[in-house]
Amino acid sequence: MKKKILFVCLGNICRSPMAEFYMKDLLKKRGETGFEIASAGTSGEEEGNPVHRGTERVLRAAGIPCGVRRARRLTAADGAYYDLIVGMDARNVADILRIIGKDKADKVARLLDFTGEKRDVADPWWTGDFDAAFRDVSAGCEALYRKIKKENERA
Repeated sequence: MKKKILFVCLGNICRSPMAEFYMKDLLKKRGETGFEIASAGTSGEEEGNPVHRGTERVLRAAGIPCGVRRARRLTAADGAYYDLIVGMDARNVADILRIIGKDKADKVARLLDFTGEKRDVADPWWTGDFDAAFRDVSAGCEALYRKIKKENERA
C-alpha cells in the first residue's frame, strides 16, 4: 500500500508545489516507489494557476524537474484520502483542520516540525526569498523522509 502525502500552503503555487516536487525527486533518487505525493492550497484564489516562476527557478537550479501542474484547493475529501497532510506554517495547519475536520488532526503536521525546528516555512510570495523557502522545504522533506524510513524499519 502506498503512503499518500499531501503538502499544503496558502495558494499552492510556491511552497507546497516546491515540497511536492522536491519530495518526488528525493524518493525517485532513493529508489522509493511506495509513495503518492501531491500538493494543494487552503485558498482558492490561485486555483488553476501554474507554479510560481520563483519556485520553478529554485527547483530548476537544484536539478529538480518541475512538471506542468495547476494549483488546486484542499478539500474535505483530501482528509480521508491522504495518510499525512503537511502544512508549511501554523496558519496553514489551522486552515487544513478547518477544511478536513479536527477529528483528522493526527494526520496533520507542519513541515519544519520534522526537523526539530518548531517554526514556519516563510512564504516567498510575501518575502520574495525563494532560496530561503527552498532551504527550509528541502530540510523539512529530508527530515520527513528519515522519519518515514525509521518508522518503516520498525514495522
